[in-house]
Amino acid sequence: MRNRMLIWLLLGGGAFLLLAVTAVAVLLTFEGDDGAEFAFSDRIQVVDIDGELVDSRPILEQIKRYEDSESVKAILLNVDSPGGGVAVSQEIYTEIKRLREKKDKIIVSYLSSTGASGAYYLSCASNKIVANPGTIVGSIGVIAEWVNYADLLEWAKLKDIVFKTGEFKDTGSSTRALTDNERKYFQGLIDDMYVQFLEAVSSGRKLDLQDVRTMADGRVFTGRDAKERKLIDEIGNFQDAVDITAKLAGISGKPRLLRSTRQRVTLLDVLTTDLSRLAPFNGQSMKSQIKFQYLWK
Repeated sequence: MRNRMLIWLLLGGGAFLLLAVTAVAVLLTFEGDDGAEFAFSDRIQVVDIDGELVDSRPILEQIKRYEDSESVKAILLNVDSPGGGVAVSQEIYTEIKRLREKKDKIIVSYLSSTGASGAYYLSCASNKIVANPGTIVGSIGVIAEWVNYADLLEWAKLKDIVFKTGEFKDTGSSTRALTDNERKYFQGLIDDMYVQFLEAVSSGRKLDLQDVRTMADGRVFTGRDAKERKLIDEIGNFQDAVDITAKLAGISGKPRLLRSTRQRVTLLDVLTTDLSRLAPFNGQSMKSQIKFQYLWK
């Protein structure tokens, strides 16, 4: 009888231990994925925004991932970017504002090495901006550029034939110089995008529009200078930004960070990736359209 009871105790204890280990494993698995609701404490989601802003979708997917999660109280944007496309920057900016206003999310931007132009634009939608004293900040302005190879066509005795329905239909063509009217037309577009940038900074930083305009000539500032000009809120490192985010979100104690795992790039990925876009002069660049950008060059 005693041996039988001992066997049952061992089996029961083993089953309980196995169940406990499985439960812990499941919780740990969910921690870094969509199971943030299983967390036992409030969390801060860290979203990395690095490199040139060419596609808003991956960033928007991360930012919106836990918008309905009550356990993810805040989002910390870890920014290291010179900016990028006008529309890309504005899409991210608009989403940050929506999460703050509609979902009551606390959002803080930490500018590590660079937070310029479009990257600074989107950061202005945050509750707070934190940067290092030597961080590159600013570059408020718009730039548009493209390659003109009209002289190359002339040298090769080639002619570009175009049929169009209006004066400005082929404005920005790489095969000819701009007319005076086209220059005015493009400048009007850029000026409007520039004013939109000014308004975003003025609204987000609570600065007078004319005061912003005096700093918006494309210049960049160090983080220390930017704080004096009220372009950022605090000087600090990443941990300082975490602490500030936690305080704003009302998280007591050491906050737990939720961060998406970066996808690893293998040698096979490199070998099977189209690298032609990295070439300084290729067929795609010959056909490229003019791009309007909030970009620090």
